[in-house]
Amino acid sequence: MSTQIFPVRLSAAQQDAAYFHSYNHVGIHEEMIKDRIRTEAYRDAIFAHQEAIKDKVVIDVGCGTGILSIFCAAAGARKVYAVDASDIAVQAREVVKANGFSDVITVIVGRVEEIQLEEKADVIISEWMGYMLLYETMLPSVVCARDRWLKPGGLMLPSFATLYMAPITNPDRYGESIDFWRNVYGFDMSAILPLAKQCAFEEPCVEVITAENVISFPILVKRIDCSTVTLEELETVTTTFSVPSIMRAHLHGFALWFNVSFGGDASSLPKSKAASNGTIPLVLSTAPEDPPTHWAQQTILYVYEPVELQQDNLISGTFTMSQCKENPRFLNVHIEYSCGDRHFVKESVMR
Repeated sequence: MSTQIFPVRLSAAQQDAAYFHSYNHVGIHEEMIKDRIRTEAYRDAIFAHQEAIKDKVVIDVGCGTGILSIFCAAAGARKVYAVDASDIAVQAREVVKANGFSDVITVIVGRVEEIQLEEKADVIISEWMGYMLLYETMLPSVVCARDRWLKPGGLMLPSFATLYMAPITNPDRYGESIDFWRNVYGFDMSAILPLAKQCAFEEPCVEVITAENVISFPILVKRIDCSTVTLEELETVTTTFSVPSIMRAHLHGFALWFNVSFGGDASSLPKSKAASNGTIPLVLSTAPEDPPTHWAQQTILYVYEPVELQQDNLISGTFTMSQCKENPRFLNVHIEYSCGDRHFVKESVMR
């Protein structure tokens, strides 16, 4: 899933229309398909679960150009319902035909909440993840498809999703955007600083950082079991945290990233460790220590005032993320955090 910007003051129907219209552009799908980490993870997961897919019925929610549906057909699915409310589905039909899968894959143009199918599904697959995992609010559509069409005990791909957060230091980024104004060709332009901070850091930033920027152990924000999660559970996500700084550094913000796993819960397992059933869940990760993806890796919530930390100083607080009332595809973010006797609040909207 890629990120788009939509008007806020529209009716719910207009917001949905704008959202789906944005996915008509082939460039968005090109970006996602060219993300080999993302696309190959889905391909490998499909063929790793070929026994569950072969001769079975699959629903691909938000099929786009149809690449995941084609993987499922190649893995031996008896029937694939490829559903997308965007007009890109018209091209998906031609792609399916050109690859000789028209007898297996039925492309349906429409909202998964409204379509009618002739049968229940054994598997539901979808690439629904957005920035901070839940941006764009596509997971509720997957949950709706699950509740309407998935057989009891059916397979969800991905099966689990986990959202993490950690405080970070990023002096280079802060220096480029903020400290620059302290000396501009020999002149003090620090009067610009408040506006510069607001313009640069008011909204979440989508950037690539590395493990060296992370100054604490990751905080588990939310673990999602795609087989059981409810719509109400997704409306607001909140967690409290208290983590020590693992180094002496300035706190410049908080980074969020996610992992999804296919066929098992890998939220508490190292990638090399098997689960209780002896298998190693296939994991698609956007963590700072992993190669970048088309999600541009992490979402950063920069703070306006850096805090100097010593090693083992505690960073404590509460993180809350909720669907925006004006447009539920947007996310409101609220962080209250303390470092020693200093207390701060950061509020932002992911548009």
